[in-house]
Amino acid sequence: MAKESGRELKRLPKYERVVLADIRRTRRGKHHDLVGGIFQDLESLPIGSAIKVPLTEVDGTTMANLRSAIHRASTSRGLGIETLSDENNLYIWKAPK
Repeated sequence: MAKESGRELKRLPKYERVVLADIRRTRRGKHHDLVGGIFQDLESLPIGSAIKVPLTEVDGTTMANLRSAIHRASTSRGLGIETLSDENNLYIWKAPK
């Protein structure tokens, strides 16, 4: 083990440093635009109604991935939702309070 001298070795940082306030902290995944449109419709959805999202219109996104993205977004927005699906569509509505 090498003996260290009393003074510290000064190293330049390898990576750039940034202020945390300058970093966007929201997630913008590949389903961002799709999920944004769904939540825009959910905001004006009357109680007792659901949004019907045809799976043919989600550009090859699987049901599981779409449902996961929607639930992540609902959690971050503090909006309770419920989902149901069949072989062709995903149905989304606001959860009763």
